[in-house]
Amino acid sequence: MPPKKLRSDAPNIIRHFATTEATSKQKRARQHHFRRFRVSLRTMKIGYPCVNETLPCSAAGTFRLASYSPERLVPTVAGNLACLQQILEWNVAHGLQFFRMGSGIVPFGSHEINTFPWQTHFKSEFRALGDYIRQNGLRISFHPDQFVVLNSPDPAIVRRSIDELIYQGSMLDLMELDSTAKLQIHAGGAYGDKGAALARWTETFHTMLPEAVKARLVVENDDRLYSLRECLSLHDLTGVPILFDNFHHECLNHGEPMREALRLAAATWHPTRDGVLMMDYSSQAPGERRGKHTDTLVPELFRDFVTELEGLEVDMMLEIKDKEASAVRGAQILRELGLLAPAPAGYVPPTFAPRPTDAEGRALPPKKPRKASPKATAAAASEAAPTPTSKPKRQPATPKA
Repeated sequence: MPPKKLRSDAPNIIRHFATTEATSKQKRARQHHFRRFRVSLRTMKIGYPCVNETLPCSAAGTFRLASYSPERLVPTVAGNLACLQQILEWNVAHGLQFFRMGSGIVPFGSHEINTFPWQTHFKSEFRALGDYIRQNGLRISFHPDQFVVLNSPDPAIVRRSIDELIYQGSMLDLMELDSTAKLQIHAGGAYGDKGAALARWTETFHTMLPEAVKARLVVENDDRLYSLRECLSLHDLTGVPILFDNFHHECLNHGEPMREALRLAAATWHPTRDGVLMMDYSSQAPGERRGKHTDTLVPELFRDFVTELEGLEVDMMLEIKDKEASAVRGAQILRELGLLAPAPAGYVPPTFAPRPTDAEGRALPPKKPRKASPKATAAAASEAAPTPTSKPKRQPATPKA
């Protein structure tokens, strides 16, 4: 439904939405959205966030702020972009079509010290990444760090948060990706008055965010402060889609069954402007504090959860410690169920072979290179050494007159 205009009594409006059920008009609007999802179980894209622990490179290379210089920045960004290309190729080779990029591709990208025109300098590299992403039908997102808080009572924090969103959104713009590539954030803190905090969030959205950021912004339900219900309130006032986190919903909810919660979140996504619902998936780590993510995918729990998605179009991000290993396993399960999104017509084959998996679809660890024996090392060094040549005879010095 279209966003409401912010009124002068916004805090009271927010308190009303945060503590009461949706109005009959809002319910009818959501039911209208539900009908387009009640079709059948659809194929989905699956992926993992930021870091590939298999590849010997990092897309988050950085350095200390005190040592900032353009001479340090340029090779660091070049290395990060090159590694990012490798990660995307690895993902394509393993059927992983959803990837959350890390925030540190450009060190200090939103900091005032960084005055280097990196957008212009690396324009062709970002465009090439975008071409590869589109050719292979990949879905991309960013999840700015926890310091991005739009409802902080401190104006300086809000300003830095907006600068960070502009920086990360600009990378998606440089890749020429449409608005289905999203910037994922949390609602923020409560600061002793959740209604007032939500009002600040709404006012910041309407009065301070650039349109380019608004088009990409999504808000995630969290596990401590802002449940799905409060996020629905933000959607009603701003139109921002809700990125649904199943594990957070298990930790903090108002009694909504998982299937209903998924449909409530999915109804906030515009099919063309936002694309299909993005969601984060995880489960409880056995024997750990409530809310701690599991170290690896639990196949039985994953299969059970997939049944809750009947009738929905979803792209799923696995927030699990072993990252691509669990994502490969999850992709294999979806493939067995006939639910993994197929490669698009413009698929570009990777430049290397996929990582082998075991019988259950788990990625096998990379083989460590064998350490050469001292004798072999000496022999190799001998072969590589240049052939010695005879030195020219030294001419006798001319005697002084």
